[in-house]
Amino acid sequence: MAGMVVDATGSGMYLPLSLLFFHHVTGLPIERVGVIMTAAALFSLVGNPIAGVLVDRFGARAVVVGGYLVRAVGFAAYPLVDSPLTMFLAVALVALGDGSYPPSIQSFVAAIARGADRDRLLAAQRSLRNAGLGAGGLIAGAALGLGSDAAYRVIVLVSAAAFAGAALILRTIPVPGGPVSGGAVPGGPGTSGQDRTAPQAATARRSGGYRLVLRDRTFLALTLQNVPTAFGYMVLSVALPVYVTQELDVPASLVGVLYAVNTVGIALLQIPVTRRLIRYRRTRTVAAGAATFAVSFAAFALLAGVPARPVALAGVFAATALFTVGEMLHGAPLSALVSSAAPEETRGRYMAVYQFSWAIPITLAPAVLTALLSLSPVSMWLLLAAGVSCSALTMLRLEPRLPARAVHARAQEDPHDPEETDDRREATATQKAGVE
Repeated sequence: MAGMVVDATGSGMYLPLSLLFFHHVTGLPIERVGVIMTAAALFSLVGNPIAGVLVDRFGARAVVVGGYLVRAVGFAAYPLVDSPLTMFLAVALVALGDGSYPPSIQSFVAAIARGADRDRLLAAQRSLRNAGLGAGGLIAGAALGLGSDAAYRVIVLVSAAAFAGAALILRTIPVPGGPVSGGAVPGGPGTSGQDRTAPQAATARRSGGYRLVLRDRTFLALTLQNVPTAFGYMVLSVALPVYVTQELDVPASLVGVLYAVNTVGIALLQIPVTRRLIRYRRTRTVAAGAATFAVSFAAFALLAGVPARPVALAGVFAATALFTVGEMLHGAPLSALVSSAAPEETRGRYMAVYQFSWAIPITLAPAVLTALLSLSPVSMWLLLAAGVSCSALTMLRLEPRLPARAVHARAQEDPHDPEETDDRREATATQKAGVE
């Protein structure tokens, strides 16, 4: 948790001023800076599958720590940027580290926590990340308020130090059983239904890899159902500011307040909400979260026809709060479900494939959502509502085909429970049938 706070605070310090920093130090037009940063950021898509292979070969902790150090070096190089080429190389290096983070951190959490503890740790990660990003943003804002050229360089160097510090902190965390199968031992914490010996796991890694993931129709369906919801997550930063200011005539100053409703709400409530959700099936909770997203999107669409400005303002805040509830229901349980559904010995590759359901929508969302906004704002919201509703229904349809330990958070809490053996057999048979 301390490592997560340090990591998020470093990210929060840099994210609000990324474009401004390079515009300031290179003197390039802001539009050209944006194009170069976007091109370099595509390297995060390359870092994702590479991380999956490295996790399965060297363990999740090594990849998480390595990704932190890569980003630390990249940020430390930012003050040395003096041309478009050096800017591209520095941003590409950080993008590689960014791309390695999602599959490696989820595999790492799966290696060190099992059952309901996995849900709690992932909830803590989401909560602390929101808090850290907010704190980092405030620190960056205060530093930039000084109006000093040195403030830009100090911020990125402190961010570099934060990533190096997070690497040192996470390096001290012991992994049960050593660096086998992405940091866990077969049959130990983090298994997802396939109890294999180490030689068998090694053979599976050599002969399976990404081909094994692509043959697992159940996991691919689990990955694809997340795509509409991933687009839905992006509305808060991409579509909502444009919609409320241009269509609802809400003051631009309130956009930051709406963002705070979401981030502060998750920072304060994600952990207690997850604690109460553990008793329910993860699939049902995730589906409920997607359904809540659908209701919030429908509410945003309805606001377009509200003539009274006070009512529209109240509706915007209510719909944003509803969106936040959906995110708390959906995010942490889905991460725990997916990492539990992946076979232990190839979990890194499975997580890398799953992360494309986030990476691709995040990359496309600015272009897709703004295009839909220009065509018909109401249609955009209704289309998003339909998409997340399909995700909710698909999740419920997948429930019988998923391993029992992925569906039930408490299925892994007692390794000596006689029912655990039955769950493991059921999960293995279900996963094998999905692959076939």
